Amino acid sequence: MPGPMGGGPMGPGGKKTIDKASNFKGTAKKLICHYLGKYRVALIIVLLFAIGSTIFTIVGPKILGNATTEIFNGLVSKLSGGNGIDFGKIGQIAITLLILYLVSAVFSFVQNFTMTGISQNLTYQMRNDIIRKINKLPMQYFDKRTHGEVLSIVTNDIDILNFNLSQSITQIITSICTIIGILIMMFSISWQMTLISLIILPVAGILVKNIVRKITKIFPKTTSLFSRGKPGK
Repeated sequence: MPGPMGGGPMGPGGKKTIDKASNFKGTAKKLICHYLGKYRVALIIVLLFAIGSTIFTIVGPKILGNATTEIFNGLVSKLSGGNGIDFGKIGQIAITLLILYLVSAVFSFVQNFTMTGISQNLTYQMRNDIIRKINKLPMQYFDKRTHGEVLSIVTNDIDILNFNLSQSITQIITSICTIIGILIMMFSISWQMTLISLIILPVAGILVKNIVRKITKIFPKTTSLFSRGKPGK
């Protein structure tokens, strides 16, 4: 049964049902091999620039820490009668840090620009393929479906795919590179503290999960108690 205003199908009890892909593996394989396969070189460029941008971003805080250390050593030297803070060295560190962040921004721009171009070209190609397919379909196909379903395939579904390709993929690549880079940086600073942090993370996750589970059970009871109270109290 079609939903109101030509929306999605309605299940028993008037609840809206969510369509699921009948062949997800086949669709994903066609998307990767047939559509994305034409942009292998551009995708490799996106991957390389994403890794480069992440590396420069991660190295920046360590260099900034060197500047902080230099200021601290200068203050200690000043108190003990030394020359004090070496502003020339701090300036060199600041210039190095600025160059790193500029290079990281350029890498990030190239990565996003390239991925946006891929997603736009792929969206254009897929819309053309859908139009050709719709022109070949028999009238019975349109009689069995609402106008909203057909339009949703041509517009909403393709727009969602375009957004996921241009935003989600780059975020996934950047997040993975960031996690790996941060772990390498942490191990290079202190492998003991890194191991302690990695051990604490699952323990904290289990505690948060248990707390959320208890709060979820208590929340309806608390809401019902407040709803029974009289206004103004």
